[in-house]
Amino acid sequence: MKSRRVLLQALAPLSAVVLALVITSIALLAIRKNPVTAFRLMGQYGAQRDSVISILNRAVPLYISAVAVAIGFKMNLFNIGVEGQYTLAALIAASVGAAVHLPAPIHITLILVTAMIVGALWSGIAGVLKVTRGVSEVISTIMLNYIAIGAVAYLLSNYLTRPLTASDLTTRTPDIPASGLFPALIKSPAENLSGFLIVAVIVGAAYYVLVWKTRFGFNLRASGLNPDAAQASGVDPRSMVIKTMLLSGAVAGLTGMMYLLSFFHSYSLDFPTGLGFTGIAVALVGRNNPVGIAIGALLFGFLERSAQILDLNNIPKEIFYIMEGIIILTVVVAYEVVRRLVEAQETKAAAERAKAIAPEPEAVSA
Repeated sequence: MKSRRVLLQALAPLSAVVLALVITSIALLAIRKNPVTAFRLMGQYGAQRDSVISILNRAVPLYISAVAVAIGFKMNLFNIGVEGQYTLAALIAASVGAAVHLPAPIHITLILVTAMIVGALWSGIAGVLKVTRGVSEVISTIMLNYIAIGAVAYLLSNYLTRPLTASDLTTRTPDIPASGLFPALIKSPAENLSGFLIVAVIVGAAYYVLVWKTRFGFNLRASGLNPDAAQASGVDPRSMVIKTMLLSGAVAGLTGMMYLLSFFHSYSLDFPTGLGFTGIAVALVGRNNPVGIAIGALLFGFLERSAQILDLNNIPKEIFYIMEGIIILTVVVAYEVVRRLVEAQETKAAAERAKAIAPEPEAVSA
């Protein structure tokens, strides 16, 4: 029974990818493009050394963003505010990192801790609103995204920007000194593999241990599955909501740190956006499991990178967005189908076991 359940759960994302390929092929045929050629080009380009490095770099922030979302999901909290949390955290962390000169390990740690604190505090607002005023975290985190983006633009333009020069009129924070930057794991002429990959691995391992191997994680999962039962067993649901939102925001604050400490070295209005919303999709595809999230992040990174070759071959690269959207929709449907199949099998098995141990009518009458 357990092996069959695992097999069904493994087939869900695989079937979603296959269905995405089929529907994308139909879309390509509709515009008179050969889907086999498109997929072959994407596969060949995505397998190149520089592309593999780029895919890993793209996957790192998506993975961290998805873990932040997954922490909330495990308690039935929908943190849609990762976008605003990491954006505000990146600005403040960049300013703090540029303002000090410290030994490398201390400098990097200060920047990361600053980002986590900012993300946690911003996310904590939604937690407090939920437990004190009953405001849905979905609504509050969406609104906080807009507030964060507006606050970032105001702070950057008026207080945290560096002096403009004739050769560089970009509005951005001062550069972070070399002691605050992450070294590259692999150096390449096209793009270096960021050392922040190690941080992503640590975040994934910590997420697994915390959620599945600690009492706090048990309380978190129990509160998500059945809040009333968790409360009856002594878990304070209000406290768990705030703690979960703080933890989710702290991880969200790390989402933009790879770009900040490995490539940009300062914050500007050109800083990457959309990582928070894509992280929601990655968490859904990965079913909030650290390994599944990693596979989802790599898949999205591969699609984004490999789609770049399509433009050079007169194939619209926007096909990448079609594939992403279809994968998200189909994987959610596939997991729901699997859930219902598993529930039906477990109910049938329980009924059979009950029938097997039930006494015969003759024995009862005797």
